[in-house]
Amino acid sequence: MTDFDDVARRYIDVFNETDPAARRQKVAALWTAGGTYTDPLADVAGHDGIDGFVAAAQAQLAGFEFRLLGPVEGHHDQARFRWEAGPTGALGGGAEAPVVGFDVVVTDADGRVERVHGFLDRAPAA
Repeated sequence: MTDFDDVARRYIDVFNETDPAARRQKVAALWTAGGTYTDPLADVAGHDGIDGFVAAAQAQLAGFEFRLLGPVEGHHDQARFRWEAGPTGALGGGAEAPVVGFDVVVTDADGRVERVHGFLDRAPAA
């Protein structure tokens, strides 16, 4: 059985990893080779596509950190969780994060992510 709390923590760790080589290793360890990531701003596949998307998100949200919001809910091969992103060190102090999302992950039999379906609940205007 997949430990969805662990999957969600590792997922958030990918988005917080700023060292490109370490981030790439984390992507490869968490996602299947053909894994996909789809949200309103992206539709990418494979480790290169996912890593490239995360790098772009980090560039756009420079100085931000990501964290889980609330519990991770999972059953069978899928889980859902909320997350937020805001200035490093500023989260958790009662201030509202400028970016909030909700993701659904689908895993394979080994607990690796095959698909992410992402939704943005709040994001700054482009």
